[in-house]
Amino acid sequence: MSNAKEKKYARRMRNQPSNVSFDQSDRTPQGYGRGYFPQQRGGTSGQQQRGPHTGGRGRGDFNEGPQIPKYITASMFAQARAAEINAMLKAVSQKSSNSLVFQSLPRHMRRRAMGHDIKRLPRRLREIAKREMEKTVHQKKEQSKSKCRKARRRHGNLQLEFNRRQRKNIWLETHIWFTKRFHMVKKWGYYLAERPTMKSYRACYRAMSNHCLLQDLSYLCCVEVTGKGEEVLKALSRLCSIETGPTFAAVPCLSGRRQGSLVLYKADKYPDKALGPVDFIWKPKSIPESSCEIRQLWIWMHPALKQDILKELRLVCVCDDRPDNAVYIPALPADPPQEEKPATVKKAGKKRKMQDKEGEKAVPVKKIIGDGTRDCPDPYQWTSTQTSITIRDLTMEIVRYRLVGPLSNCVLNDALHPAPVHKKTEDHGPHSWWEDYSQNSDNSLLHDQQGSLFRLLQGITSPAQIPPGTVLGLTVGDPRVNLPKKRTKSVPNLQQYEADGEKVRSLMVNGVPVECSQSLIWSSDIRSQVTDNKITEQEVNRLRSELLVPGSRLDLGNKESKIPILLIQHPGKAKGNDRLGWGSGWDICLPKGWSMAFWIPLIYRGVRVGGLQQALQHFQYMGSPHIPGDFPDSLAGVQSALEKESQLLEKYTKRPPAKRTNFIKHGILAPFLCPWEQLTREWEMRAGAELDRSVLEDKDHGSEAGAKLERSVQEEDQRTEEQLHHHKDINLESGSVVSTEQNLVEVGPKEAQGFSVLRNKKVLKMLSALFDPHGRNTNHTSSPELSSLVNPILRDSPRALVWVRLAMVTKGSPELHSLICIPAKEDFIQLRKDKLFAGPQEPKHSDPFKSKIVKQKKERKRQKSKSKHEGSEKMEINADLSVSDQLTLGLWPSPIPEVTTHCNRLLFGYVTHGDFSMAAGCGGALGFVSLTGLLHLLQQTSDKIGIVLLRNPSSLQYRFAKLIIDA
Repeated sequence: MSNAKEKKYARRMRNQPSNVSFDQSDRTPQGYGRGYFPQQRGGTSGQQQRGPHTGGRGRGDFNEGPQIPKYITASMFAQARAAEINAMLKAVSQKSSNSLVFQSLPRHMRRRAMGHDIKRLPRRLREIAKREMEKTVHQKKEQSKSKCRKARRRHGNLQLEFNRRQRKNIWLETHIWFTKRFHMVKKWGYYLAERPTMKSYRACYRAMSNHCLLQDLSYLCCVEVTGKGEEVLKALSRLCSIETGPTFAAVPCLSGRRQGSLVLYKADKYPDKALGPVDFIWKPKSIPESSCEIRQLWIWMHPALKQDILKELRLVCVCDDRPDNAVYIPALPADPPQEEKPATVKKAGKKRKMQDKEGEKAVPVKKIIGDGTRDCPDPYQWTSTQTSITIRDLTMEIVRYRLVGPLSNCVLNDALHPAPVHKKTEDHGPHSWWEDYSQNSDNSLLHDQQGSLFRLLQGITSPAQIPPGTVLGLTVGDPRVNLPKKRTKSVPNLQQYEADGEKVRSLMVNGVPVECSQSLIWSSDIRSQVTDNKITEQEVNRLRSELLVPGSRLDLGNKESKIPILLIQHPGKAKGNDRLGWGSGWDICLPKGWSMAFWIPLIYRGVRVGGLQQALQHFQYMGSPHIPGDFPDSLAGVQSALEKESQLLEKYTKRPPAKRTNFIKHGILAPFLCPWEQLTREWEMRAGAELDRSVLEDKDHGSEAGAKLERSVQEEDQRTEEQLHHHKDINLESGSVVSTEQNLVEVGPKEAQGFSVLRNKKVLKMLSALFDPHGRNTNHTSSPELSSLVNPILRDSPRALVWVRLAMVTKGSPELHSLICIPAKEDFIQLRKDKLFAGPQEPKHSDPFKSKIVKQKKERKRQKSKSKHEGSEKMEINADLSVSDQLTLGLWPSPIPEVTTHCNRLLFGYVTHGDFSMAAGCGGALGFVSLTGLLHLLQQTSDKIGIVLLRNPSSLQYRFAKLIIDA
């Protein structure tokens, strides 16, 4: 049979049962003849099928018809036909595709409602469609994990979903508001707002300069230390030094009137082993004072520093690392949200009614707030058996906002109002603590005094006019009751307070009295009651809708919530000579659960909201170090630098080699990470010999200091020789590598930092005066006098870093990790000749690794093409791949050579923050420089004090900048 006939035969047989076949002669279906019984189904013998001919055409006829059997068995024939009918019915009933029954109809008979309304289908298909719909519903209930959107958006289900999603990364109470308006990032265990979705960088700067910027700082961690005052001060004195400024024992801070700030160190390790900066507030002393009075201290810290500081606090307070068995519980505790059984929605009954298994009304799902975000086994209290000091972790127990700008006073006065005194003629209300507090005449008088001081703030043009760190305690009413109809902008009204000019001047000079710094927020019992008795937003909206005059103030009487708060003034820019007081404002501390109730009223007063980017911008314009990146001598600073390096490296490697900067040719050894350890070590070795001679010859310091320094230099030389001897046996992946012979250094992340940041106030003031052209005349300082000032500093801190501020002399905008270099003499000569001289230019360096990378790439391709050889050559290919993976085109591999002399100009520092300054109208930068290199600059460039060279990593052009040390 030909190919065409086979195709024709296949087309005919495609819809026929398996027992039907065609004769090869006339192609008549065999099985449809009279009395035919097939062999496959009938089970008869071959003789019955091949019986003798009983009529028809003879053997020699042209068209031979089907052969009819002589007889059949009825039972077997019926059984075979029944099997065929069952197979046919099964094939008809089963679907061969995934389409629904209404999709099998012709298009002109289809209707949109057929998918959910069976009556739209023809009657013959309704039963099948009904079975399909029941099967689909059953599968959805078993397999589908997500409900419909309407069910998901119900309050109970939505709250359960929100509680589940914030287990790993904690949400602030303002999280939902931020997610609709800001870009969110996961940092330090929180989900935080980074920057607004709209362009607002300049607008936020204008708000900080002219109006008000609002930030949510609730992610900051608060640790409470309770105990006898003398024991607490004795323990905390090991973590700080008076050389860096006021400590925990400062008189204004110890009384509770002021908030203090300092940098903590590991116990008895100053000036090394820094932990990070903290803010602290003492609870005001009780009147009359007691000798064995129990004092209460709040220490606020960044979440990246929390674990290290908590560890040191437990060490100095002699607390066990194991927490107390009985976890601290307030007097009026609320059921923890994580222990509640999730409510279920009953199918039958009224719509959207939450019921439990017993059919009773279920308890609504509570929002996780405060310490509900932590699991029950997590510790947050430690008690010392020797000193009776108790350490409590109050993270997320207190909400903290920050208002930045000159009109922060006006915003606070418009949004908040002192709480009304409890009225005896009305119902007691749910706030029994306020009733008990108001019954005391002294407390009522104190509350009135605090309210009058709070109203006087509107008569002050800027928070910077108040003493820095002033603390004002206050109890305010519910800010939701006087919410304006539209968003307004708070403006000062100085004429209203002209009559109280004397009180305003007293507040500006003397600050807040000690008694007015007291607040009920220090009591954990009252904080719990305030959180539990809060009127819900739904109830407030219902009462507001029932007002006779829409938009008028809502009067709740004794039912109005009373919230104890703390107002803390932050001074803004407090160092330097220019723009003092910029960025000042107020911090507000609230009990947990009241975040959104205060957030919306502040928004309605015209403030602009900022995120982490605006917080960084605030620190940059104040010239202050940002936490934790600008504390390189702390563990948190090292971790932050490594994370930043990985982000920048990932972004760099994603770009093709032709579209990214070749940092090797630009002479940049570490474009993504500042090698502080190597920088300070090289400067110490560079100035070691000169320092030895100058110190030994100095008669003022005596022979003892010279011998001590000589011994330290000998020890350093001995360590260098040991490192040179063992350089060949060092494993690059195991830790840190130091090589002086080849000038190669690699610092691992876990290496103990050998440098420190200079925070000695006395030394910083002296350096600031040396580099201030308005504070000293360079002609009156001779070389011997300068040496007598410089040598003691070098002896005490040879490997220290100094925080500096840089302002561009010419055009240019500094970038991250820009180089800070010392100018050469020819640079000043060229600058005197040409005032428009921009600066010298770095010649291009050669790339010694480019040819090696290209060669390895070609070799790898050639070896990959040889797929036949796999044995020993495969290991060689893997070895070549491992070597080539360590090399990245454009980046210098570890270990790097000497950083100070790698370029034409001597390097002595790096920029950590650089951008165009909208305040100065030119490029500005912040960074660290080596103290030894700084003093070398002072001796080399006596005619041009503080003039340095800056060069961006992506440029070869050096530009002049002015170096300033703010102290």
